[in-house]
Amino acid sequence: MRFLHPEFGWIVFAALAAVAILRSRVRRRFVASTTVRWLASPRYEASLLRRLPLALLAIALLLLGVAVMEPVLPYSQAEITSRGLDIVIALDLSSSMLEEMGRIRPPRTFQNLTFSTSDSASPMKSVKSRLTATKDAIKSFVASRRDDRIALVVFSDNAYVISPLTFDHEYVIRYVDLIDDQLLRGEGMTAIGDGLALSNHLLASASDRDSKERGLRRDRRNQVVIVFTDGENNKGRDPMEVLGESNAANIRVHMVGVDLEEEVRNKPQVQRLLQAIRRYGGRYFNANTARDLEAASRAIDQVEKGFLVSRPFVRDAPVFQWFALPALILLVVALALRAIPFFIDYT
Repeated sequence: MRFLHPEFGWIVFAALAAVAILRSRVRRRFVASTTVRWLASPRYEASLLRRLPLALLAIALLLLGVAVMEPVLPYSQAEITSRGLDIVIALDLSSSMLEEMGRIRPPRTFQNLTFSTSDSASPMKSVKSRLTATKDAIKSFVASRRDDRIALVVFSDNAYVISPLTFDHEYVIRYVDLIDDQLLRGEGMTAIGDGLALSNHLLASASDRDSKERGLRRDRRNQVVIVFTDGENNKGRDPMEVLGESNAANIRVHMVGVDLEEEVRNKPQVQRLLQAIRRYGGRYFNANTARDLEAASRAIDQVEKGFLVSRPFVRDAPVFQWFALPALILLVVALALRAIPFFIDYT
């Protein structure tokens, strides 16, 4: 423990010393009888208990003096309780996410994952890429979820954690801004299953950690994964298998199809995945424009709330109340005792 204003302590100490000296100077003793020496006998001495109000008052003033110095704990763990969700945002960073939203495209093949400017006519006006539009929608979504812990995962050939679960939404938004086409340079496939599996792992780890800290079983029904992707799974784990693991852990999964082509969306394996998401309580949003992405993020924003507890470390946590509250209690007790005749005029 340290004090932000230790100089106030000296001021309080000097004031108390001045009051004590003044009191001793002002008080005058006198005698009215030559028999006063008989009162010097121990049997006539006043009980020390009668000085209890003065002792309590002195302790109260001492505690108030410590409180005035603003004591703080250099490092402490604060508990934050809120009504919210644990949300993991899984963002597809495959090469096709660099295409423009709503662009006319030739049929997709494994040999044709990206397109040149000659694949279609030049647009009449500047259009956001799928990645840029998705990042804008994610930032808007994160900013609106005040009471949630949010994590960020990206995936292409593999999945990676960009941000762990945190209440610091400015931190998450800052990392969303840093995501670009160079982050996973050398990768270009779409491993939806791996991204979902890593998201499940983040949520399971957070739930187990919270349960150990509180000694309680954590309800996982307030855990959500939101997958933003523009294609079908073509690498890594089977997303249907991972989705079953999510359901077993009571983790809801929502998916936003970012300008997902109709021929891809109608493929049997993609349809099975979307049906499974709905069957397990999640929702699928088809977003063909930047406005659709914003609408999807607002729709997900209506998900029911849960109960969360976070214990972040706080620097210079104020603890003046540890001294101020006992001081006030002692002051009230001292004044109450002074109302009892036994504690009056003990000198």
